[in-house]
Amino acid sequence: METGLTPVFSFVIMDDSLTFTIIIPVKPAGVVRALERLRQSVDYPAERFEVLVAEGRKPSRQRNLAAAEATGEVLYFLDDDSLTEPGFLQRAARHFADPSVAVVGGPSLTPGTNTLFQRAVGIALASPLGGGGARNRYRAAGTARATSERELILCNLAFRKEIFVTMGGLDERLYPNEENELLDRIAQAGLGLRHDPELAVQRSQRPTLRAFFRQFCGYGRGRGEQTRIAGVRSVVDFLPTLFLAYLLLLPLLPWWPALLPLCIYGAVAAVSSLAGAAGKRLFSAIPWLMVLYPSLHLCYGFGFAKGLLFPRFAQQGGAPADVSLRRVKALGFPWAEHFPEAR
Repeated sequence: METGLTPVFSFVIMDDSLTFTIIIPVKPAGVVRALERLRQSVDYPAERFEVLVAEGRKPSRQRNLAAAEATGEVLYFLDDDSLTEPGFLQRAARHFADPSVAVVGGPSLTPGTNTLFQRAVGIALASPLGGGGARNRYRAAGTARATSERELILCNLAFRKEIFVTMGGLDERLYPNEENELLDRIAQAGLGLRHDPELAVQRSQRPTLRAFFRQFCGYGRGRGEQTRIAGVRSVVDFLPTLFLAYLLLLPLLPWWPALLPLCIYGAVAAVSSLAGAAGKRLFSAIPWLMVLYPSLHLCYGFGFAKGLLFPRFAQQGGAPADVSLRRVKALGFPWAEHFPEAR
């Protein structure tokens, strides 16, 4: 992917005639829960937005192919389970009225109807210990502001199509973290990223501890692979892996002061668990939080090391994954169950 050239963009101030293409990737024959919510909640003029569903097994490629077929001026990416709120397109359009803004996104919030375990996951991700600099992806905090990739998440993220296409789209070698790599390139080109805490979607957390382990091994691996492609961004990315290495080496260390970092970590985890549960008035979540914090860090650390040392893109080959696109709604038309496939 070419990244050595600085792209030049020219924009006019956008008004309420801005057009959107909502893009939703899904596994083959997967259920798209986001569609029914869109039918119920979108109150944007019908002639100004369309919806593309991209079926396949490689989300970065699915999103890129859908973006190439999009007719809207703004690409709004959702996941198949992203539940939007009324007025979200109008809110995004107001941000894009500023010509310096290239990308707009908001948080992914845990529904109150989730199980105790899932709500505990939401608390952990929204905390300084669990989410760190990315915690605002999982909570509605503050006001709309300029931001970095740390606060933006692809299940609720809008790009100007011109910028997305000119910048080469998502790096298809990556999943997850494909948006983080692209957002870094957009920011380096001097274009604005904006986070709006009120531009939120609701998404359920993983339902089991095993699924949570897999999720954070995957997140870590994606960050490790991003580091291989784009270089080191921050030493913070390495901390979970260093914590894992420390625990593995701990039995070999003969002197008791070696336990001090582990004792400090345990105390911080206990305080974070109590504070997070108190903030949500969900004290029954404390035992789960005491399990989730170390699980999150160790799984992420393992995944990061794996992605850094054994990136999947170094082993990939063969033909690109098949993707099927269909327009569920086209610009200028009302909702329909099916429009002809775009590709």
